[in-house]
Amino acid sequence: MKMKVPRFLTVLVICCSWMISSGQMPEKTAKPVPASFCISSMEYKLYNMINAYRQRYDLPPIPLSKSLCFVASTHVKDLFFHHPDQGGSCNAHSWSDQGSWKPFCYPRDENKKNSVWDKPKELTPYRGKGYEIVYWENNAVVIDSIITFWKSMDYFNSFLMNTDKWQGKKWNAIGIGIHENYACAWFGELPDPEGEPFICGQEPQKTVSPPKEKPVLTEKKETERKDVIKKDVKKKDVDIKAPSEPKKKEKPAEPKVNSENTGPGKEYYYIIVKGIAPEKELHRFLRDLQSKGYSSSRLLEKNGKQRVSIMEFQAKSKADSALRQVKKIWQDAWILKQ
Repeated sequence: MKMKVPRFLTVLVICCSWMISSGQMPEKTAKPVPASFCISSMEYKLYNMINAYRQRYDLPPIPLSKSLCFVASTHVKDLFFHHPDQGGSCNAHSWSDQGSWKPFCYPRDENKKNSVWDKPKELTPYRGKGYEIVYWENNAVVIDSIITFWKSMDYFNSFLMNTDKWQGKKWNAIGIGIHENYACAWFGELPDPEGEPFICGQEPQKTVSPPKEKPVLTEKKETERKDVIKKDVKKKDVDIKAPSEPKKKEKPAEPKVNSENTGPGKEYYYIIVKGIAPEKELHRFLRDLQSKGYSSSRLLEKNGKQRVSIMEFQAKSKADSALRQVKKIWQDAWILKQ
């Protein structure tokens, strides 16, 4: 005995099959960013430093994104508290299994169906991919060290300056996160529908102003008002000035080699990437570094010998931390105390 399938059920099955085959199944409801979420003044300062660096090279500012800031803030806290980057094959782009997100070991888990760059979609209403750069040091981070380090490495600098792989791309969103000794920045090509976050302690206050009452004019006041308008119109007709010429935009000053002299009693630690060599070769090497965005690079002279330094620090611990990263590119790099 055959069972009759209700007509409406047949139609429903056909519709669902069509939606699956055409890829038009509805997306999961996006998680909203908590209304109380805010960024620290330190994070906002680092954001401004990145845009100031871009402005020196005539690059447009990147809009601050509430969604990407939330992702960045969530990730630096996960790195600090749960250390998903200490799993041998997992690096600092990884996420632990201790939160309301899917755990991820990067690059081991990276494949076409599962990407660490989809975290903004998973955690916020942001629908585009987000790309991350990370910073770590032994002590609580100092933002001057963060921006100096990111500018000094080609991989990180390519995000800040839209070079190499990111040349021709336009960043329409950026998120900043800082917690203890971790910092990160997330970049996205799509604008953020959530807009900008507010700075902690500077919550926007909604004020409702009472409706303005239209003043009632007496016949005498109305006549006086019309006379004033007539006089004002006549005055404007006579007093028309030629438009002033627009001010010429000043060209941004080209970056110069940092030539600060160390004062008496001060000690600095310089990371040397080019040792003693002919002067022309040192100058050529220095120009090449600066053209690649290493704005802190400079020539040092000691005992009549010249060397090329890529960055400098007043604290030895920070110099040691930076040296480990620099050695990944220049294996013979070393620290000169002066």
